[in-house]
Amino acid sequence: MYALCVPRPPASRRSPTAGLILGLVITLTAVVAYSWYISRQISGLRALQNNLVDRNRKDSLQLLRIQNDLNSLGLAMRDMLDNDEPYPLTAWSAQFNRVRADLDDALRLEKQVAVADRTPEQQQYLGNSFMQFWDAVDRTFALAREGKEDEARAQIRLTLQARQAALNTAVARLLVQNNESEEQAAQQIADIYNRVGKQVYLFLGATLVAIVFTSLYLIRANRQLFAQLATLSEQRSDLAQKLIATQESTLRYVSRELHDEFGQILTAVGAMMRRAGTQLPEGSPLRADLQEVREITQKTLDSVRTLSQALHPVMLDEAGLESTLDWYLPTVERQAGIGISYEKSGASFPVSGNHAVHVYRVVQEALNNVTRHSGANGAAVRLRFLPEALEVEVEDRGRGFVEKSSRQGIGLVAMRERAELLGGSIQFLHPNGSGTLVRLKVPREKPEAHAE
Repeated sequence: MYALCVPRPPASRRSPTAGLILGLVITLTAVVAYSWYISRQISGLRALQNNLVDRNRKDSLQLLRIQNDLNSLGLAMRDMLDNDEPYPLTAWSAQFNRVRADLDDALRLEKQVAVADRTPEQQQYLGNSFMQFWDAVDRTFALAREGKEDEARAQIRLTLQARQAALNTAVARLLVQNNESEEQAAQQIADIYNRVGKQVYLFLGATLVAIVFTSLYLIRANRQLFAQLATLSEQRSDLAQKLIATQESTLRYVSRELHDEFGQILTAVGAMMRRAGTQLPEGSPLRADLQEVREITQKTLDSVRTLSQALHPVMLDEAGLESTLDWYLPTVERQAGIGISYEKSGASFPVSGNHAVHVYRVVQEALNNVTRHSGANGAAVRLRFLPEALEVEVEDRGRGFVEKSSRQGIGLVAMRERAELLGGSIQFLHPNGSGTLVRLKVPREKPEAHAE
């Protein structure tokens, strides 16, 4: 068999690997950048909630506590002015001290959790106002202890209530400021959520666009690649078919030359040796030598005819495939030393020409593989004439040759190409787990597209 030469592939297009790697790098960079952006937004949101919202809420609770204590003082001062109870003003001192202690604690906590936008002036004003209020309270109770209750009540009416009202107003203003800050923080949080949501949609959209473009690029690259592969496969198939056709033409030419030229020459030499021998007397040593030369010539002629038949059986052209197989199989059985069972079934129809040559070569190659690779001592050849096709099977019980797929030579490739030339199919099977079954099935009428 001749070695198949696959045509050199055309200059391939630029590999899509670089573009895919670049796209991957861009995608990863976008993911990292977006993750960093989202992390910063979440960190800002967390800081906003912790530093503003939570502190604002805690500050408002303390301001409400202060406001509640101021209201308690207001009610106490109203009761002191009403003088409905038969108690001296000094009796209210304990309640004022208790409220003062609670207010001092509330002011201390409020100062710790005061929101960041609270100005020092506001904080100082609140502290000074409470100091002045408690100074006035101390003076009021001092007057009461001296028995000057009327002056003490006048102090409550003119000074303490006014300062308590001013403190209530200041605390209320701070509460309003906290509410406004909380509303601003809520608006900022909503803006952050909206911004992040838009960014998420934009990122998802960009990701989808990148996926679509990458997919289209891959589809385009794959289509180009498969088109190149299809072209290469078609070129390889054309080349294989041309090589097979050239091989058969060469073998046919060599076979005819051996049969016609060398066969005729050797036949003529044998005839000349026979005539020369008849002209010599009996018992002549030269006559014995001529007889020996005649025998050698005849053996050579037989070898040349056998070689001619092996290269291209003349019977294929003269008698067709069926008769050629009837002659070839016993020849292989005798030469290779293996047993071959031959079965024919179906209504026989003529198979000749190139059709017969390709079927014969497939059988020949399959039997060569049996003798060289399978290790089997026998094979079965089955020829089936089907209504619409011709089926040939060659089966052995040896090791098989398909198992060595990594080292398949031209034989299997040539069999596949011949089956394709015939418009048929060929299978390499392991029907019983061991051995090999080669099944060739070709249509009865060869399509014109496959004609040589």
